[in-house]
Amino acid sequence: MSLSRLARLYRSIEAMFPERHLYVRTGGQMQAFVLTTGRQLAIAGVVAGAALWMGITTAALLVSWVTPSEAEAEIARTQARYERLIADRQARLDALYAQMRTDTGSLAELAHSVENRHAALALLLADAKAAPGAAQALAPALNKVAKANEADPVSRVELVRLSQDQLVAAAETYAKTRADRLKLAFRMAGLSPDRYAPPPGSLGGPLIEARDPSALAVLLDVDEAFAARIQRAAESLTEATALGEAAESLPFGRPASASRSSSFGFRVDPFTRRPAFHSGLDFGGAFATPVTVTAPGVVSFTGERSGYGKTVEVDHGRGFKTRYAHLSSIAVKPGQRVALGQRIGAMGSTGRSTGVHLHYEVWVNGRAQNPDRYLKAGDHVRQAS
Repeated sequence: MSLSRLARLYRSIEAMFPERHLYVRTGGQMQAFVLTTGRQLAIAGVVAGAALWMGITTAALLVSWVTPSEAEAEIARTQARYERLIADRQARLDALYAQMRTDTGSLAELAHSVENRHAALALLLADAKAAPGAAQALAPALNKVAKANEADPVSRVELVRLSQDQLVAAAETYAKTRADRLKLAFRMAGLSPDRYAPPPGSLGGPLIEARDPSALAVLLDVDEAFAARIQRAAESLTEATALGEAAESLPFGRPASASRSSSFGFRVDPFTRRPAFHSGLDFGGAFATPVTVTAPGVVSFTGERSGYGKTVEVDHGRGFKTRYAHLSSIAVKPGQRVALGQRIGAMGSTGRSTGVHLHYEVWVNGRAQNPDRYLKAGDHVRQAS
């Protein structure tokens, strides 16, 4: 069956490509060429292969023209990026030169603007210089302002303005960071920061008494955007200063350098062996270890109290009081004003005590508080300084 099919196929090919004779006459002579079926098949195969190759290469060429390579695309993206950078730089230079050419066409007006911005910064730094940690936070930006004067005259103006912007940003970041850390310390002590922060509308000073940035811009003779940044930094700085001053008046200090030996809350009473409420913290230490006041205030009581032994109580205002008990000696008198960290007595074991230690209490509006929260808040305040 297969042989008959091959025979039919061969006959079909012979019918398509029958033997042909080609006669060529050259110079009066005749030459004959015989094109057999095999030769015609070979020629047809070569022609078909050449046509296929030309079609594939033509298609590949067209695809390459239509679809750019990844390398070409990356080159195009890079070129576009650099063109944008160059255009942005040129726009900044054009804006600077345009400002330099306005009005008198000299540097006088631009120099006047830079001087006014410096004057506004001087007011801001005057408020910030006494704040804890402000000098260290602002030192890098201040150094950049100083280095700007070392540049050539053409670049100096732009460098000074850029340094001024960086200095405002550094002041704003420092003030906001310090205010946020102090707010967190107040919350750690269970206190509302809003109670101690300056209320809206009560901020003073030339930088923040003008509530509208446009009014401040007119007052300082600077652009409104710069005036708004100065105002925000001044407001954050004022808030941080108010919270810092409030923190200094609260019992955030440590009453003794000794370690704690008993915590606030319910515990087993060492005398009755029954659960009892312990209204303070105990600090164990050697006999006569100095005991210091944890916040400024006025001594409201000294002497013996039942169960407490020799005791000192200090009124810190705003409803805050602290109590220091089981002392061996007392170094202050009622009505005496004491400062933070001042020695008020020495550790002992008077009253209802099983050994030498300090019993320390914090009271707010007549209610005992957990002193541990105030100690942790004080540690956080000192980290913010």
